[in-house]
Amino acid sequence: MDRTPREMLAYQLGWMGLIRGWDSDELAGKEVITPAPGYKWNQMSAIYEGFYATYNAQSLSELKQMYKQAVADLLNWLQDFSDDELFQPGGRKWAQSTPSNWPIWKWIHINTAAPFKTFRSKIRKWKKVRAEICH
Repeated sequence: MDRTPREMLAYQLGWMGLIRGWDSDELAGKEVITPAPGYKWNQMSAIYEGFYATYNAQSLSELKQMYKQAVADLLNWLQDFSDDELFQPGGRKWAQSTPSNWPIWKWIHINTAAPFKTFRSKIRKWKKVRAEICH
């Protein structure tokens, strides 16, 4: 089943929150649990359902505003990293939490920007179906 625009925004907000939370916990000296406490990497659909439930009460308009603010916060947060921290493996311990040992930029790209390539076509399809139903 394709995600709705609300679910797409909830997905984005959820991932930005997870990544920022991992970093905040690491800097505070807390144990970072990836992907999230009580979940393993092979349970991503359950995590996504949690994202959708977290943002279920917000309207599409509210989600869009929350998304814009989260992107602005993410961009500000990125300014605090050196180029080596951001682009080289090992910039943060949480980024080494999987065998892939991705640099921070790749975690951010894979979980925030990259999904929009598929989201664009899904949004077009959703709009087309919605227009057909409304006419």
